[in-house]
Amino acid sequence: MERKQEVLQDVVIKFAGDSGDGMQLTGTQFTNNTAMLGIDLSTFPDFPAEIRAPLGTLPGVSGFQLRFSSDRIFTPGDACDVLVAMNAAALKTNLKALKKGGKIIVNADGFDAKNLRLANYADGQNPLEDESLSNYEVIKMDVTKMTREALKDFDLGMKEKDRAKNMFVLGFLYFMYNRDMESTIKFLKEKFSKKPDIFESNVKVLQAGYNYGDTTETFTTTYSVEKASMDSGTYRSVMGNQAIAYGLIAAAQKSGLSLFLGSYPITPASDILHELSKHKNFGVKTFQAEDEIAAVTSAIGAAYGGALGVTTSSGPGIALKGEAMGLAVMLEIPLVVINIQRGGPSTGLPTKTEQSDLMQAYYGRNGESPMPIVAASTPADCFAAVYEAVRIAVTHMTPVMLLSDGYIANGAEPWKFPTAEELPSIVVNVKKELAEGEEKLQPYARDEKLARPWAIPGTPHLEHRIGGLEKENITGNISYEPENHQLMVKIRQEKVDKIANYIPEQKLDSGPEKGDILVLGWGSTYGAIKSACADMQRKGQAVSHAHLRYVRPFPKNLGSLLKNFKKVLVPEINNGQLVKIIRDEFLIDAQPYNKIMGIPITKTELVSELEKMLAQ
Repeated sequence: MERKQEVLQDVVIKFAGDSGDGMQLTGTQFTNNTAMLGIDLSTFPDFPAEIRAPLGTLPGVSGFQLRFSSDRIFTPGDACDVLVAMNAAALKTNLKALKKGGKIIVNADGFDAKNLRLANYADGQNPLEDESLSNYEVIKMDVTKMTREALKDFDLGMKEKDRAKNMFVLGFLYFMYNRDMESTIKFLKEKFSKKPDIFESNVKVLQAGYNYGDTTETFTTTYSVEKASMDSGTYRSVMGNQAIAYGLIAAAQKSGLSLFLGSYPITPASDILHELSKHKNFGVKTFQAEDEIAAVTSAIGAAYGGALGVTTSSGPGIALKGEAMGLAVMLEIPLVVINIQRGGPSTGLPTKTEQSDLMQAYYGRNGESPMPIVAASTPADCFAAVYEAVRIAVTHMTPVMLLSDGYIANGAEPWKFPTAEELPSIVVNVKKELAEGEEKLQPYARDEKLARPWAIPGTPHLEHRIGGLEKENITGNISYEPENHQLMVKIRQEKVDKIANYIPEQKLDSGPEKGDILVLGWGSTYGAIKSACADMQRKGQAVSHAHLRYVRPFPKNLGSLLKNFKKVLVPEINNGQLVKIIRDEFLIDAQPYNKIMGIPITKTELVSELEKMLAQ
């Protein structure tokens, strides 16, 4: 049959089903296929909190949102054009995020009496049979039945056959969007190289899904999205945690340091440990410690011994690392602490995103314990952000905190990756010997940056004293003198403050240099703010956007930049943290916009808030 082919500019798809339905894998494969075509994309995986919630229940729904476009995009989209719902719970959880008139692709088998009951539908209510979905285009497919039919000649158990349901849906979507399946077939071949029956069964179902769309006369239109116009270069799809791992490896290679990661698994930071453990060919050493304290102290030991010491965690683990981070501040050694933030407090929302650890990064250690803070804003930006965190740590001899979050960590976007020659240099000043006229090492003698020497244990004539007790200025001997303690506290703070002399001044991301509103953001709010400000600017409004990479210390010109605007809006996925620091530091009436739902701020929400502010 002859089909109409429609070219679309922008599509948002949400894959949703039980955590065992393979929605993350399905979404990732469709994402990789999209990236290979040069189409711009942004993703938002949405994991259930429980490892294995009861099948068919609302808490067990796993989702993966993908937006792809022929234009440059910066968010995974506010609302979906297509919802893939593998069962009743997936539909109920995600229907509110579907545009009116959008497509719903449902697995009819997931809407039997049991699944409807588990999804808390009223007795006798079935959304596929009543009028509740009349505003949408519903595509009903008995995916389970057709998957089993495709595998009738395979000697597999029913559970193994049903696991391939996601491949049927993926094949159908490849048909729907005029895609080639070869990238996924290659992936399956590599993944199941030692299990040929599993490989063949998945490919069979993938092809069955494609053929179902191709041979069923119901589907009269297929769709495509053109390649996006992007800067020339070599791109790959990258997730935030992957980019952090690559950035650490690049920084270690560029600085000539051995990379050591001391880590304890915690959602959503664990993938950095997993990724770095694959790269022993670069001399990377990874240590999965017995707890968070052992993880950070092993990294401190590595840094003291002359390596690039790194530790990773999320908010609860960062709390446990607090005393040891204070030790790193006292020792003044280069240590990179990476916090992939999640919802809190306590165990909180392990799989949901939040920006609620900024105050913890600023003040969450005993005593006066200042640390520089660098924040990543997108998955691809994680590479440059962690690279910069390493540069600051080894150049200024200080522990540095890098802040990311679950949205960035698990999201993906195209990344134009640099060559080794394009990376900025990282100068490491390891002290090798006593200077002329120097009789013994003075471990707290400082350079113009107030950085003390990095003297590696075992280096002849560079013996020195370390520990968590207060140090005497210059000599490093233990000192309880009141005046010395105040002096050392002031010096440690001044050293962090001086970093502002060695980082770029703050620039506007978009908008006029002076105007009505400056939207000041940090971290994962970047895409929503950029998109909202672009909308306002197209309407002729004097709205500008600045996004902070350096959160402590701030760039030197930030105060003067803020004063160029009548109002400052600070959107955050927390209850108002950066806004408090900005008010305290610059004495301006910055206004907060806060969302604390475990999900990102949307462009639509920010546009509405900006319109209200302009109308006042």
